[in-house]
Amino acid sequence: MNIPAELKYTKDHEWVRVEGDVAVVGVTDYAQGELGDIVYIEIETEGDNLDQEEVFGTVEAVKTVSDLFMPISGEIVEVNSSLSDAPETVNTDPYGNGWMIKIKVSDKSQLDELLSADDYKAEVGA
Repeated sequence: MNIPAELKYTKDHEWVRVEGDVAVVGVTDYAQGELGDIVYIEIETEGDNLDQEEVFGTVEAVKTVSDLFMPISGEIVEVNSSLSDAPETVNTDPYGNGWMIKIKVSDKSQLDELLSADDYKAEVGA
């Protein structure tokens, strides 16, 4: 299981990469493995300001549908539109081309509440 050390994580299995005032968000390798083959991703919150823990979209796999939760509060400034045609990218490249949203960070202190790679490894028993 791949858990890059430079990223932050949530207990809901999202990862966060900070790039200046923007946070790039996706689901972890663990999450995509648990979901199985991802067939559809629905994110219709671009331009919305959402609070931490609010649902920003859903991911549908062959056997289940799961909500996607905001790791931090902020405005969703971009959605990865390539996932509508190729949702399986989340399975094959969860930390790269399988990113889901970009958030304009509204409260940087929330980043300190996220899990480190070591903490996330402990969370998932890796």
